Amino acid sequence: MPFGLTNTPTVFVDLMNQIFRSYLDKFVIVFIDDILIYSRDESEHAKHLRIVGFFGHIVSTEGIRVDPSKISAVVDYKPPRNVSEVRSFLGLASYYRRFVKRSSMIATSMARLLEKDVKFELFEKCQQSFEKLKALLTDAPVLIQPESSKEFVIFSDASLNDLGCVLM
Repeated sequence: MPFGLTNTPTVFVDLMNQIFRSYLDKFVIVFIDDILIYSRDESEHAKHLRIVGFFGHIVSTEGIRVDPSKISAVVDYKPPRNVSEVRSFLGLASYYRRFVKRSSMIATSMARLLEKDVKFELFEKCQQSFEKLKALLTDAPVLIQPESSKEFVIFSDASLNDLGCVLM
């Protein structure tokens, strides 16, 4: 989605409803930023998943991996020359952030260039951040489904205003 679009959820839902029009309420439901795919059995579900697809991801029995054809855009990305290009690169990188451990920490120096009243200058730390993100995105691991036989731990943090937790 373009940055700065104020009604992004509405535009996304409208676009998804157009794309999946012939499948809506047959095996696809679009709700805000989620696409629900439902089926009667596993083989039908596999067929539905192939029809709908996972944009930019390859789903297999081994797990979920980044689509190599999408990563070529990252490999060919030139160092950003202005705030707009920084925003564009960080948007691309954030799409695949779940594959990169500590991606937000790595991108911090570049993200600071997006702040108001910050002069654009791709200093050495930003350049290193850019190169490291590119390298990690092009060599992203395969994400696997959790094993239900193993132990899970919940880390949580709360305040009067917020609650956050991670299942590990």
